[in-house]
Amino acid sequence: MKILGIESSCDETACSVVEDGKTVLSNIVASQIDEHRLYGGVVPEIASRRHAENITWVTKAALEEANCTMEDIDAVAVTYAPGLIGALLVGVSFAKGLAMSANKPLVPVHHIAGHIAANYISHPELKPPYLCLVVSGGHSHIVEVLDYSRYHVIGRTRDDAAGECFDKVARTLGFEYPGGKFIDNAAKSGDPNAYKLPHPKVQGSEYDFSFSGLKTAVINLVHNAAQKGETVNVNDMAASFQNTISDILVDKAMLAAKDLGYITIGLAGGVSANSGVREKLQKACDKRGYKLYMPEFKYCGDNGAMIALQADEQMKALTALQRCRWIGFRNNLMDKPVRKIIRLENYDYSKNGLYFITICTVHKNELLWATDVGDGA
Repeated sequence: MKILGIESSCDETACSVVEDGKTVLSNIVASQIDEHRLYGGVVPEIASRRHAENITWVTKAALEEANCTMEDIDAVAVTYAPGLIGALLVGVSFAKGLAMSANKPLVPVHHIAGHIAANYISHPELKPPYLCLVVSGGHSHIVEVLDYSRYHVIGRTRDDAAGECFDKVARTLGFEYPGGKFIDNAAKSGDPNAYKLPHPKVQGSEYDFSFSGLKTAVINLVHNAAQKGETVNVNDMAASFQNTISDILVDKAMLAAKDLGYITIGLAGGVSANSGVREKLQKACDKRGYKLYMPEFKYCGDNGAMIALQADEQMKALTALQRCRWIGFRNNLMDKPVRKIIRLENYDYSKNGLYFITICTVHKNELLWATDVGDGA
């Protein structure tokens, strides 16, 4: 089975063809970094316009690189949320039109689920259940991966995401956008203990993160030094900041793993490319005898391959649901998710209770994909 995966949640227009959930036949990414760098961050309106300009040729390039036509594709997958709404609309609208014109099923994929699935590209032996630390520019989550399309979020940021914190601190230190790689490079030449920075905690939520206080502490240190005519050692500050944020992420993940009994850990998201986070998490897992899985660097950022692979897993999970009878759910991916009852043939409701779905895709009156399937008793 070949799946065409489309990703447009932020500032990369990406498309990929993945075969049988294992082989990446193509992986095309059109980046907008150079343009957004002029503004110090992603401008949503510009991002949406560039997606509209790029998505057709990126998709054609992905098909050509995979030596495929739409006739060879079995399904079209697309990121439907979360992300910049205008950017998402471009990807979803294009994917819906492409799927309809080619008479292919459309598979909506959650962006965070896609990042988690990036690990399966490099590590096909990785199987749920396991605990995954998802860290990116917009997300910082600790997720129980119960199955390939079932998740339980046990920890998340209460304010800024770790990746956003990296970018804001980088700008304060005089680096260009995106600042994560500049912080990483500078940290290699700095003293991680040069500056004492706070480790914010969320009272009553031991697995949740808070990074706004850490970001503000760095900004205040730099500004106060400038007002006094003092110089901040950029490399030392970068190293101290990266060391602190890595400690926070790793400590929370290890606490959750210990409390919940997980010995298999995953790392995902754009910040998973950061050497400080990778090294600290690897050392922490080695110390405890945990097995750690991390994506290849080329799959850490947004890409279509992770979307296509996650879609493949979701379609495999439909085996038991192919003959479902669904009740009154419109086939519109941008609708607000609503829990609906589905009825399975040859299913003992008196023993197992009802089943529910949050979002589904219906093609020719047949349920093709569902998420949040669970016992509703």
